Amino acid sequence: MRRAHVVDDVRAAERALMARLPDGALMQRAAAGLASTCARLLPRVYGSRVVLLVGSGDNGGDALYAGTRLARRGARVSALLVGSRVHEQGIAALRRAGGAVVTDPAALAVLDDADLVVDGLLGIGGRGGLREPAATVAGRVAETGATVVAVDLPSGVDASTGEVDGVAVRADVTVTFGTWKPGLLVDPAATYAGAVELVDIGLADDLPAAAVEALQAADVAALLPAPAGESDKYRRGVVGVVAGSDRFPGAAVLAVTAAARAGAGMVRYSGPRRVADAVLAELPSTVVHEGMPADAGRVQAWIVGPGVDTDEIAAERLAQVLASDVPVLVDADGLGVLAATLGDGPLDRSAPTLLTPHAGEFARLAGADRAEVEARRLTHVRDLADRLGVTVLLKGSTTLVAAPGMPVRANPTGTPWLATGGTGDVLSGLCGALLAQGLSPRDAGSVGAYLHGLAARLAADSVDCLRRPGGSAPISAERLVPAITDAWRSLSGGLGQ
Repeated sequence: MRRAHVVDDVRAAERALMARLPDGALMQRAAAGLASTCARLLPRVYGSRVVLLVGSGDNGGDALYAGTRLARRGARVSALLVGSRVHEQGIAALRRAGGAVVTDPAALAVLDDADLVVDGLLGIGGRGGLREPAATVAGRVAETGATVVAVDLPSGVDASTGEVDGVAVRADVTVTFGTWKPGLLVDPAATYAGAVELVDIGLADDLPAAAVEALQAADVAALLPAPAGESDKYRRGVVGVVAGSDRFPGAAVLAVTAAARAGAGMVRYSGPRRVADAVLAELPSTVVHEGMPADAGRVQAWIVGPGVDTDEIAAERLAQVLASDVPVLVDADGLGVLAATLGDGPLDRSAPTLLTPHAGEFARLAGADRAEVEARRLTHVRDLADRLGVTVLLKGSTTLVAAPGMPVRANPTGTPWLATGGTGDVLSGLCGALLAQGLSPRDAGSVGAYLHGLAARLAADSVDCLRRPGGSAPISAERLVPAITDAWRSLSGGLGQ
């Protein structure tokens, strides 16, 4: 599992560790890891042109000492000083190794022939985007063909929240020290980081609980439910689905079939006759009920909302589901109905609840602006989960799962091809089936999102048409559903991403 810590916790851990180490030892550890990565990214070290962007903080010092190591191996290293002060010992070390120092931050010609640029402009405490002259330097770097390596995190992004408010460096690789930072896992900042490499500098024993975490394949595999020898369809989990309408019958089909693929022992559908017929045509094993959900029979979890109407009948269906004593997942139009009834306090429900909005639906639930939600995803999802007392899965380029009082989980799988109609209905079916099989809302949301993203990758890789660069191609929600089985198999067999 990847665990990420906020700036204050990282700094406290660094202070505790530095008190036990000789002066400068921690920076040398970081510089050694940074230099090793830089050397690996260069076709060869000897003769390569390396430019260090050196700001006032410790990241500038890390860059200088890493550059010193590269210069000793024959790289042509130049340090462009951009900060108001510099790490004097690092500058002296670089000069002794044969490196050059450029004191005028406007001397951008030094970047023209760079093979690799090391971003040490700002440390983890930087906020609000880059200011001049650093902003101009970052813009010039983006115009070069050089590989860009960020020190600890790209300068200009917020390490603790993942926010990007202004100009920031876009890195190809980020070398981060001691622990992950939330901004390396959460968009929009994560998109600036490129590939991330973690260098162990000995902080682990001094770090508190993480603020954000990301499940990896082994973590997800350990959470996957599996039937036992005495299992029957009821013990494996019965999931009820309230979805679809005359206008959107496909939403129900996608949610029901995804739930079946995700291991539910039985799927009950409650909704209009026309939609029920469409569900049965796709999955004959579904038990259908044309009336209200309260009369549909016993379930271990409910899914409500994908493709439903927003009239009084829909509101009554939602009310009946929420009045049950089993876990409930609310999605899509169900969230719109719910938003109209929410107060300022917690949701009036004692049983486990999982809400799965995209940014627009989230904005209505939270009474916020959508653009603000997308810019500050981590802050908003944590706040809404705490206010409502439920688990919230915020869909998007980085899907986040927040439960009150616990680290937010950032999903590491997925592909932009998931941005197509119906894939959210598939996610609802996945997560709802996992709820019915006994996973907590936090685990069901996290595992469901991971499987959903992994299935999308596998579906994109298997498209029998002209491939896009990178080995992926457009997918549809219909193609995503069968790929759930492949994703599940890859994880249970230890082959996850």
